[in-house]
Amino acid sequence: MKPYLLKFLPFSLILLLSSTCDGPPTDEMLLAYSKKNVSYLAADELGGRAIGTEGEQLAAKYLAQEFEKLGLSPMGTDGFFQAFTVSKPSNPHEEAVIGTSGEGITGRNVIAFLDKKADKTIIIGAHFDHLGMGGQGSLHRGEEAIHNGADDNASGTAGLLALAAILKHQELNNNVLFIAFSGEENGLWGSNYFVKNPTLDLKSVNYMINMDMVGRLNAEKSLAIHGVGTSPSFSPILNQINTEGFKLVPSESGVGPSDHTSFYLQDLPVLHFFTGQHEDYHKPGDDSEKINYEGLVGIFRYISRLVIQLDSSPKLAFTKTKDSSDTPRFTVSMGVVPDYLYDGKGMRVDGVSEGKPAQLAGLQKGDIVVQLGDTLISDMMGYMKALSAFKKGDSTKVIVEREGKKIEVNITF
Repeated sequence: MKPYLLKFLPFSLILLLSSTCDGPPTDEMLLAYSKKNVSYLAADELGGRAIGTEGEQLAAKYLAQEFEKLGLSPMGTDGFFQAFTVSKPSNPHEEAVIGTSGEGITGRNVIAFLDKKADKTIIIGAHFDHLGMGGQGSLHRGEEAIHNGADDNASGTAGLLALAAILKHQELNNNVLFIAFSGEENGLWGSNYFVKNPTLDLKSVNYMINMDMVGRLNAEKSLAIHGVGTSPSFSPILNQINTEGFKLVPSESGVGPSDHTSFYLQDLPVLHFFTGQHEDYHKPGDDSEKINYEGLVGIFRYISRLVIQLDSSPKLAFTKTKDSSDTPRFTVSMGVVPDYLYDGKGMRVDGVSEGKPAQLAGLQKGDIVVQLGDTLISDMMGYMKALSAFKKGDSTKVIVEREGKKIEVNITF
């Protein structure tokens, strides 16, 4: 680590979170530790942590060292590391091939085990890769720039280390496997490889928790929890343990654009924690100084209480949810980023892409889409179903609510 990254942190607090720590970490210690970890992972020196780059390798090495300091055991195929190689086909209609042989991009998952001598294991995961200098997936328009990904997903990765520091001091009836995934930004490559090449028996896995973009807790303290329908054990306790006063925004489905999906598809209960998208998403402005570190600590404490509350339960039952097979398929896009934390009527716009149909029609961030064509929009699924009826070149009306007034515009896909 560069010395300047540590200059604002009390050195004594950092030392206390090493393997010599005699007791559970305080909130002050977790705050300092999370600042240290996010600042390192989201520093320019790591170049955006794109899979296969030197920055990704430095991040993986750093995480392995931190897991070792915390007294966790390596559970990769090479110490803490599980390497995988992805060969991308030239034909866009073919899928990438993920394995360990052949030419392609090589990434590494970082896997650590907290042994509680139990017959069940919880998996806690977060991806640590990001977009590097941008490229495909970037929403930045302009010159090439480092995409540091402090929220996406240095924030969730810091959660792995914070939860390891908390749970190592707890008496648990579950072991805990911590996995930092690579290749998430390219298509859940690391988690996909792990579930097909697990380093422990997946039959022993109780459930999986995923943290992806948990660093921008807003003033309303909105915390989305996806996957609550994947086990009947989840819903009854989420509000019960909410001593921080989060505005919980639960959703049922176990399928989403993050690594928990890989585990759900193996018939495992999953939860994904998320504080919402923002204007810096997939842009160079996603930097460490914009993270809500107090919010991070509250989320990590909440997740630790969830683990402890579920600990005495038998192995959790798995429930299938409405997922991708039920999701409408559409060939057009309005060019908006939905507000996934919005739980009111309609679909609220959290961002508008430049040069896309929504911007050309005059839609703005904060608009709530209440009608698309002849279809009234009550929620995200309704919006997706309505959108699936259109094809490129079609025109239709869109009605939005803006500052209490309804506005009608015409949009062409």
